[in-house]
Amino acid sequence: MAEPVKESIADVGGYKFRIAEAGSGPTLFFLHGAGGFNWSPLLQRLATDWRVIAPEHPGFGRSQIPDWMMSAGDVAFFYLDVLAALDLRDVHLVGHSIGGWIAAEIAIRSTERLSALTLMAPAGVAVPEAPFGDIFLWGPEERVRRLYHDQKLADERIRNLPKQDIDVALQNQAAVARLAWNPRLHNPQLARWLHRIKIPTLLIWGEEDQVVPFACRRPFLEQIPQAELMALPASGHALHAERAAEIAARLAPLRQEARP
Repeated sequence: MAEPVKESIADVGGYKFRIAEAGSGPTLFFLHGAGGFNWSPLLQRLATDWRVIAPEHPGFGRSQIPDWMMSAGDVAFFYLDVLAALDLRDVHLVGHSIGGWIAAEIAIRSTERLSALTLMAPAGVAVPEAPFGDIFLWGPEERVRRLYHDQKLADERIRNLPKQDIDVALQNQAAVARLAWNPRLHNPQLARWLHRIKIPTLLIWGEEDQVVPFACRRPFLEQIPQAELMALPASGHALHAERAAEIAARLAPLRQEARP
């Protein structure tokens, strides 16, 4: 039986944002990617083992881009305030894509409230031999094609594109541009500080990722002391949809290690 999802509006530091929650147990705080907020198949599966809390990033959806949001680092500081305001402790922080980048920026600043970190194909660190896919140049259909390795899933997603809210999609693009336009999809300083992440860290990456290439895993693995890799062959960037079952199963044992 699917866990019921509760949505609410939170106010932290005078900024209001949408937040969804489902499940019970140790807390898993999930940061979404550039496509915006949605309760994905992965979150539904995770909610059977965790108390999943999933906020919508500042500036995404129907919210205004706040004046203070000029970088992924600014969003990281915001979420540190959110964790404190909600009094969340021993949190398993999980982020995908842009959300993975923000999660890494959080963890280099403070792991005081974190017990573990999972980065799913995180942006944030560039490697010269494997440039990021330029998401700002792709049209809607090409973007979906490049997100998925399984083109049957891409076909299904494309069929639903006309049903999506165009205003929300444009707002999400504007918010991503604020965070990742220049330099494209990364912070040149981030790799320098990854060594500060002193908690168990799992990297999950699709080997056929056309957005954040598989080669980008190397700086994270080399610099984060307790990092390990879950490599997913025949998988693209849309890990939350393509490989939800495997990822949820991999994270489930970590619930036993987390402190409720």
